[in-house]
Amino acid sequence: MQKIVIQLETLTCPSCAQKIENAVKSLDGVERESVNVLFNSSKVKLDFDSGKVSPEQITKAITALGYEVLKTQVKDR
Repeated sequence: MQKIVIQLETLTCPSCAQKIENAVKSLDGVERESVNVLFNSSKVKLDFDSGKVSPEQITKAITALGYEVLKTQVKDR
């Protein structure tokens, strides 16, 4: 398992955070309980299995919703 922190441009409302959370949780390989969308800091944090899903797939799920990803940081857990 690896941990990823994704910095977004801006989250304008709590429902935006919920949309992102639902999209990311739907990806195979994402540890659903670990998904944390921080509305105030516009960050998404989660754990994932790099054998099932890539950081690029995770960010693509977010950008497909219309949100801009500024920075992605992946760490071994």
